[in-house]
Amino acid sequence: MPRRDDIKKILIIGSGPIVIGQACEFDYSGTQACKALREEGYEVVLVNSNPATIMTDPNTADRTYIEPITWQYVEEIIKQERPDALLPTLGGQTGLNTAMDLVRNGVLEKYGVEMVGAKQEVIKRAEERDTFKQIMLSIGLDVPRSFTVHTIDEAREAVKEIGLPIIIRASFTLGGTG
Repeated sequence: MPRRDDIKKILIIGSGPIVIGQACEFDYSGTQACKALREEGYEVVLVNSNPATIMTDPNTADRTYIEPITWQYVEEIIKQERPDALLPTLGGQTGLNTAMDLVRNGVLEKYGVEMVGAKQEVIKRAEERDTFKQIMLSIGLDVPRSFTVHTIDEAREAVKEIGLPIIIRASFTLGGTG
């Protein structure tokens, strides 16, 4: 992110609890981002529901909240802290989902908080599998054969068309729950 003098305080959403051996990259990258942003002179506020991460070390952020990562709790933190920007991309799927909930519920607009790192439209395009597939095809990239299904019968039809093995994934799952 290029230096922005109009932003003074940034709220970072952490990833919350992670499975041992999985998603530790969110904790590491989040810790490094907090340090880098503070070195650049930004005030950093962190919310993370996992107290056992490196990210929640008292020296990582200017202020740390160990709270559930839901849009309602994050709204209370926004109300208290009044950040200029929200950086959700360091919290994996948890951060992205919470940021999208904050947008849908009008919280960022209500408090004048700008989402940085990735815009709402970009997150939506990346996470909606059909939309992402169409974008990739429109620029000439090959994508694996795939179908969007909503019922078990549609899934059976997709298996007949594609064959086995198959991978079944839900939309809005980029980086797991971490």
